[in-house]
Formats: sequence, structure tokens, C-alpha cells
Amino acid sequence: MAEHDEPVSHFIADMIEKDLADGRHQQIMTRFPPEPNGYLHIGHAKSICLNFGLAEQFSGICNLRFDDTNPTAEEVEYVDSIKADVRWLGFDWEDRLYFASDYFEQMYQYAEELISAGKAYVCTLSPEEFKEYRGVPTRPGKPSPWRDRPVEENLDLFRRMRAGEFADGAYVLRAKIDMISPNLHMRDPAIYRIKHAHHHRTGDAWCVYPMYDFAHGLEDAIEGVTHSICTLEFEVHRPLYDWLLDQLSVPCHPQQIEFARLNLSYTVMSKRKLLELVRDKVVWGWDDPRMPTVCGLRRRGYTPASIRAFCRKIGVTKMGSLTDIALLEHCIRDELNASAARAMVVLDPVKLIIENYPENQIEYLDGVNNPEDAEAGTRPVAFSRELYIEREDFMEDAPKKFFRLKPGQEVRLRYGYLVTCTGCEKDPETGEVSAVTCIYDPETRGGNAPDGRRVKGTIHWVSKQACADLPVRLFDRLFNVELPDDVPAGGHFRDHLNPDSCKEIVAKGEVMLLEAQPGARYQFERNGYFIADAKDSQLGKPVFNRIVALKDSWGKKHK
Repeated sequence: MAEHDEPVSHFIADMIEKDLADGRHQQIMTRFPPEPNGYLHIGHAKSICLNFGLAEQFSGICNLRFDDTNPTAEEVEYVDSIKADVRWLGFDWEDRLYFASDYFEQMYQYAEELISAGKAYVCTLSPEEFKEYRGVPTRPGKPSPWRDRPVEENLDLFRRMRAGEFADGAYVLRAKIDMISPNLHMRDPAIYRIKHAHHHRTGDAWCVYPMYDFAHGLEDAIEGVTHSICTLEFEVHRPLYDWLLDQLSVPCHPQQIEFARLNLSYTVMSKRKLLELVRDKVVWGWDDPRMPTVCGLRRRGYTPASIRAFCRKIGVTKMGSLTDIALLEHCIRDELNASAARAMVVLDPVKLIIENYPENQIEYLDGVNNPEDAEAGTRPVAFSRELYIEREDFMEDAPKKFFRLKPGQEVRLRYGYLVTCTGCEKDPETGEVSAVTCIYDPETRGGNAPDGRRVKGTIHWVSKQACADLPVRLFDRLFNVELPDDVPAGGHFRDHLNPDSCKEIVAKGEVMLLEAQPGARYQFERNGYFIADAKDSQLGKPVFNRIVALKDSWGKKHK
């Protein structure tokens, strides 16, 4: 929770409030524990807002800790991107940046403590063999042939594992718990494995690495975390989390609490699937504006405040559910409606000729910069005899309730005049409309008629004599079904990719947009909210990305 965000109420906040009131803790500590094996996405943003937000709400602290226990999948690039994303979202871990690798020696000593207590053993079974030994929920497991190795032999083998004497997979260290437990995670889980791999922080100092389930609780305990907040899939891991902490001489025993992860419609959030999209160049990269990654949303034009608002609105529950992506889009619309400068841009231009307007005249009208902000003022907008309008704003043979341009109908030109359509010109070869003709009422400057007559339609436009060609990317949802992960046997999630997720066009817009700074956001009137792409724009040569349409039309298009 950033300082200006409102406190939130949910079951975890209630638990923390009670813990503080009962004197169980004097100060709470949470943590955000990403694995540096990919870029963060909108689901991680929910966890970031929750963990940092609770710490701020209850005057506690929140650590940023990287669970870097798998050297073959982790990269410094991911570490740097995660730190940048957390900061961008508005949160500060101050001097509390930690890594699981900070604790490798301590965790190793804890593993030896388990062995010495007869509660861990070195096992030679392969993963496939142990899967058979472990059994299934309806059938108890059977003990490994090496379950009762003597303590000294286990210690010797484990130390030799650390010394690098054995190949990957030759041995694992298992916790000795209960092979008939109904919870498979308690049936002698692996807690250390051999992995001869270079680590991004410790180099080649280690060739044995702790498993996540072993490392996670120990990291929490070493740091003094009070509330270890996880997503719901870790609920079945909690007995192991508690068992390990109960067996070892750790400084404290944090409380693990689970909440439902974010599931978002028209989106995949599996790191593996997102990596596949990047690796196979289905998208431009992790920061592709169609990706649900935090850096992709940032490049798309979403703001930290809009994402935090979204996370507050979806709430925190124990019940899994599907959140409509339209809610995320609503949050950015709500913010940009109040803050974004207005501009007129025609995406699919056709010429409009005002037959009774002086041919060489250009006048400047007052365009409102933001009707929601009285202090935003106005800007001069060039007006001339020949304009560009949206092709869809003219229909030669229009239905009765078509309130834009059709022969004989009067409409309002935004900030300009009332005009009456007189007809159109067509390309003789294609039959396509090449120009629309009209006459204007010179007494209606500003769009109001002195005689009080009412006009229902208002359309936007730009002057042909004073406009700029603007590269524009019309982004849409990356997938064209609500549940892209829901595929039939033999299918693939990529079967649901939306072929129209990005259309690149050259639009006609106000000249002042050429000076748009990279990252500047605008409402293109009647067309949606757009941002000058922070990566591809140059001063004087902006490239605009559509952030979101003015209203949700997807549901109607895809019912």
C-alpha cells in the first residue's frame, strides 16, 4: 500500500489486527519472496500490494527476498527487473533486500541438525522410483530402502554431497516424516539435491541446493517474519512448513497464511507459458504491451496507482475465482479520465470537404485539454476547409438512429461548427468513399446554434492542412477466449491467440502530438487512451500505443 492508498479490510488484515491486540507480536513483518526465474506479472502485483500494504497498514516492515535456490533457471536480469517493478509499483524495502543464498550455510547446518536428530536421511532412489514408493492419496507409501541409514553414514554422505563427490541425481536428502500420511508432501519429501550449476550470486561455491519447501520456512524464521503470506496452492505445504520449523532450533516460528491467487480472464500467467511466448517470439519480449507482466503493463500505459486500485478492488479471499480483465481496464480508465490530456486523432481517415468554407483560410478554435480539470485550460486547434474524419462516421445509406454524417443530416464538429452532409465522392475503380461533402453554418462557432436547435451527433476531426502522421498501435487482448488455459485434449493454449491483438496504422492527429514526450498519456477523443511508447518513441517522432478503449466493447464483439 503506497502512502496515499486507503487501508483495506480482509481476513488476513483481521488476523494481524487480532495478533497485535493480543500481544502476540509487537511489530509485524511480512515479505515478498519472488523466484528470480522470470518477470513479474499482474498476479505478483497482487502479492506485492498485499505484503507491502499490510506492513504499512499496521506500521510493520516488509522484506524483499529472492528465493534463488534453483541456479539453472535464475538470472541477474530477472533480479534487476523485479526490483524495478516493485519500486515502480510504489513500494520500498529500504535496507531489507535478502536472498535465499544469503542463508545457504545456515540452511546446510539446519539440514545436518535434522540428520543428527534422526529426522533426515540420504536416499539413492531416483525421482521416478520415489514416486512409486511414495504412493498416492488412496494408497500409503512404503519406506525407502535407505530410510534407516545410520546417522553417521547419512552425515558422511551429505558432507560428501556438498564436497562435490557425486553426480547430479546420485543422492537426495529427504526429511524422515510419515510415509502413510494422507498429505503426500509429508511422505519423506526431498529437502536437498545435488546440482552442479553456477549460481548467479555464489558462483561455484555450492553443488547442493535446498528445495523450496525446505528453504522457504527457514528464510522466514531467520529474518523474523511474523506472517508468511502465500497463495492458496501452498496450503497443502503448510504442515511441512510447520513440521520443519518445529524440529529445528530456529529463532521464531512464522505463521503461514494462504489466500486465493489472481486468475484473470483472457490471460495466461504461468511463467512457463509466458517464457514460451517470449522465447518463440510470439510477442516482442517480456515488456510487450500485450503481456500481463508488470513491465508490459507499464509500457502499455498502466500506472502504479491504477494497478494498486485494481488490487484493492479484487480483494483478498480464500476462495479461488476468475476476475474479469474489464475491471483492470476500468481502473486505468478511471484514473486517465481525470488526468489525461485530450487530443483529436483520426485513426481511419477519410476527407471531409466543407464546400462553403473559404479555401485558403485556417482559423484556430479552443480545444478543451481536460473537461475533468478546470485548471487544464485550452489549446488552439487548427480548422480549415478540408478536414479528416473517421471513415465510420459517414454512412451513405444509414439507419434511422445513425446520428453521425449521412446525406441531409446535421452534426457537430467537436469544438467547431455545425455541418450538414451534402453527399460524398467515390473512387471510380473501387467504389470506396474518397471524400464526404458538407456545408457549415458560420453562426455556430463552438458547436452551438443561436436559434437553439439541437443536434444529436458530435464527431472529432483534424485539419488536413495542419495535421501530423502518427504511427499508432491498436492493442487488443492477446487471447480471444476467456480461459486460454482451458484447452481440449491435444490442444495448446496458443491455439487461442488473438490474431488481431496488434494492428499498426498511421493516423492523422493534431500537430502538437509530435512533441509528446515518451511516456506521455492522452485521451484520443472518442478513440480511447494512448501513450507515447517509452521504448520506441523519440522526441519529434512518437509512436503511440492504445492503452485501453473508452469503453469495453469486447464483450459485445465476442459473445
